[in-house]
Amino acid sequence: MKLILASSSPYRRELLERLKIPFEVIAPDVDEAPRPGETPSAMVERLSIDKARKIADGKSGALVIGSDQVAVYNGAIVGKPHSHDKAVEQLRSASGRAVTLYTGLALVNADTRRVQIEVIPYRVTFRMLSDAQIESYLRKEQPYSCAGSVRSEGLGIALLEKFEGDDPNTLIGLPLIRLVRMLENEGVKII
Repeated sequence: MKLILASSSPYRRELLERLKIPFEVIAPDVDEAPRPGETPSAMVERLSIDKARKIADGKSGALVIGSDQVAVYNGAIVGKPHSHDKAVEQLRSASGRAVTLYTGLALVNADTRRVQIEVIPYRVTFRMLSDAQIESYLRKEQPYSCAGSVRSEGLGIALLEKFEGDDPNTLIGLPLIRLVRMLENEGVKII
C-alpha cells in the first residue's frame, strides 16, 4: 500500500522521512477551529481523523496519516501564533510554567476505512523568560507556524527546562513510536 501524509507541516514531513519509507504528502483542507466545549484531546483526535479521512477518500490502496497538535497553557488551548505579537503573548504566558501539548495521530486505511487513533500528551516546562529573550528568540527563529510558538528542534530548546513524555517526536508533531506500531498493524514493515 502507498503511504500518504495528510499534512502541510514541513516538520511532520521531516519526521516521517526518518522512517526511510516512501510516502507522498497531500495537504488537507480542514477547518481547524475548536468546537464549543471541545477538550484539547477531543479536538486533536477529531482533526487528526478528519485530515486523514479527507485525503483517504478516493485514494484506494493507501494508508493515510493525519495528525494535529495543540498546546494547553493554564487550561486554555493555544494554537499556532501566525504573528509576532501573538507569539510574544504566548511565550510570556508560558514563561516559568509547565505546558502540555496534545498530539493526535490517526492512520486510515483507504480500502477498509479502518481508523487507528491515539492522542499523546507531552509536557514541557519553560524557563523564566525575559522580554529580551523572547524578542531575540522570535527574531532568530520565527516560529509562527508552531503550536505555542516553540520549535524545540531548533533554537526553541533554549527556552525550555524539562521534557516529560514517551516519544520526543511527539513534541515536534508526529509521534513516530506510535506510528510505527500503527503501520505494523496494517502490515507495513519498517525494519
